[in-house]
Amino acid sequence: MSNYANALLPFVPLGIIAGVLGWSPAAVFSLNFIAIIPLAAVLSFATEEIFIPVCETLGGLLNATFGNAVELIVRIVALKKNQIEVVQSSMLGSILSNLLLVMGSSFLLGGLVNMKDDSGSDTEQTFTSAMAQTTCSLLALSAASMIIPVTVSSLPEPSAQRLVLYSILDSSDQHGKTESILWHSRGTAIILLILYALYLCFQLRTHKNLFSEGSGGTSSLDEEGDEPESVMSPWSATAVLVAVTVVISFCADYLVGSIDSIAKDAHTSKSFIGLILIPIVGNAAEHATACVMAVRNKMDLLVGLYIIIALTFWAIPTGVFGKATG
Repeated sequence: MSNYANALLPFVPLGIIAGVLGWSPAAVFSLNFIAIIPLAAVLSFATEEIFIPVCETLGGLLNATFGNAVELIVRIVALKKNQIEVVQSSMLGSILSNLLLVMGSSFLLGGLVNMKDDSGSDTEQTFTSAMAQTTCSLLALSAASMIIPVTVSSLPEPSAQRLVLYSILDSSDQHGKTESILWHSRGTAIILLILYALYLCFQLRTHKNLFSEGSGGTSSLDEEGDEPESVMSPWSATAVLVAVTVVISFCADYLVGSIDSIAKDAHTSKSFIGLILIPIVGNAAEHATACVMAVRNKMDLLVGLYIIIALTFWAIPTGVFGKATG
């Protein structure tokens, strides 16, 4: 993925130049949209280089956590520009993209590559039951935490259900009701972040043996000893990480700044841009990495770490806090 993505690096200076010189909104949006894809790949590569010395599970967790940096940067920039609709749509689009597109294509590709073992016998990919049960429980909890405020805000004003929910939130006037919903969302974000920290402790310290057994066997790639090797020092990788993050912030600023004009000229909604286009930019590198993990039969890392946990328990709460402070 990185080799192909590197071919898109020339779009990075073009996108910045387009924004500085005030080219047409279509050119600014398109060039910076393409520019963020290779930058996301470089960001993912630098993150992996930093965490190669640590164990595979911890490295996967940290990489999944920091792998959402591109989307977080775009959301922060969008919040500063008061593009609330884009931020909300991008959070939903990230969940759908990761759970459906990334997870589905990874399962498909991993199953096709690992259909046969070395002797030609049929095989199937597996993952530990503890991983599946824990992941499903946390996913259900995170889904419920986001359903409640959405339900309250979507009910019609005079409905009895809304009055009941408002009474639960302990507020009488309209302004107080809105504040109650906001504080409920922020409190939920705090709980999700705490649960994410507890999940790290559960998997990496107290019950790490549950996640180290039966990870689906080894693929031919693993049998060949294809272990990742560091190509740069952690300090160099950190410097690259910081530099790329700064460049992404510039590209994201020009990208978000042209959304209004693009939505008007293309006769499309901001929700479509946030729901479909922005997740494609943010998840391009992670999509490729997830497919590689599936091909290498690392199904536990794919299911439990890379897709669901870091997204709903880190990226979404961070976006909520960004909205609270933006």
